[in-house]
Amino acid sequence: MVDIGDKVATLRVATAKGKVSMRPETLSMILKGTVEKGDVLTTARIAGIMGAKHTATLIPMCHPLPLDKIDVGFEFDESKGSITITATAQTVAKTGVEMEALTAASITALTIYDMIKSVDRGMVIENIRLVRKSGGKSGDIVLDS
Repeated sequence: MVDIGDKVATLRVATAKGKVSMRPETLSMILKGTVEKGDVLTTARIAGIMGAKHTATLIPMCHPLPLDKIDVGFEFDESKGSITITATAQTVAKTGVEMEALTAASITALTIYDMIKSVDRGMVIENIRLVRKSGGKSGDIVLDS
């Protein structure tokens, strides 16, 4: 692991996004709450939060961070059948929180996929990416909206 011992702890915030594309009928089932496995969005949100909290155990050389906040939100495109996931992680630490935000978005997407794979085998998880970060010596960086 990289030595961060001499760095100063600062407020760090990172936001990641990802998308799950599916048939519009599948998204309708999710929004109506008629998926056999249960409440897809609540389960996926909780899984994303749990994933962020376990980032350091999943990714080698990733420093464990005390997370102050993790937020997972959804945007729906009913005509195209897609869910865009936005995950934000926040900490006061000596290193960035990008991996936690990316892990939250990824695990959220994987959970959505798992809960509806029996209904729609053609789903696609795509475009998981960091969209912004702040804090540390690099300051604020906006990569995408």
